[in-house]
Amino acid sequence: MITHLKGKLDKKSLNKVVIDAGGVGYEVMTPQSAVERLPDIGHEVKLYIVESFSMYAGGTTLYGFLSEEEREIYLLLKEEIPGAGAKKALDYLDKVSKSLPDFRQAIVRKDISILTGVFGFTKKTAEKVISSLKDKIAEIQISGKQKWPSSIDSSIETEAIFGLIALGYKEGQARDAVERSLDKNKKAVPVEEIIKRALKYL
Repeated sequence: MITHLKGKLDKKSLNKVVIDAGGVGYEVMTPQSAVERLPDIGHEVKLYIVESFSMYAGGTTLYGFLSEEEREIYLLLKEEIPGAGAKKALDYLDKVSKSLPDFRQAIVRKDISILTGVFGFTKKTAEKVISSLKDKIAEIQISGKQKWPSSIDSSIETEAIFGLIALGYKEGQARDAVERSLDKNKKAVPVEEIIKRALKYL
């Protein structure tokens, strides 16, 4: 069983790399977010590996991750979410790698708005992810701090902020723009209107 690969980065593409370890080239499937964090071709890298065996083709596919934490989250996604499978779990990991601490917190708090607004899951998938992982994810140790603390206020403001994040804006920019666009008289304003106003400041 291969637990990790350490060697020279020989090739890399959108979600696949080749590692030259001891003169043997290993093709490894990786999240796109991980490829973006790898060094240039020719540098030494270390990937933590999960092997996936095909029942039909009879071959073995290697999946690689930059940390043991990412590998643990990948295995959780693959093994606990119904119908996920190896490739779908890799797609999910690409989303949640934006912030593993925030992802775990969203699952623990059953916060669908964060899973949809920040991580880009559909509401249906977010509900399935929460249902599948809520009793498991607390057992995994994840280092680092949350990028989007749970102190964000009212639900409408939260939705507006996450909506802007989903459009590609940074959390700080989105929060500032939403605060500037709120009605000074504290009148209730639909989230779509808040986002529309906020975009004028961005």
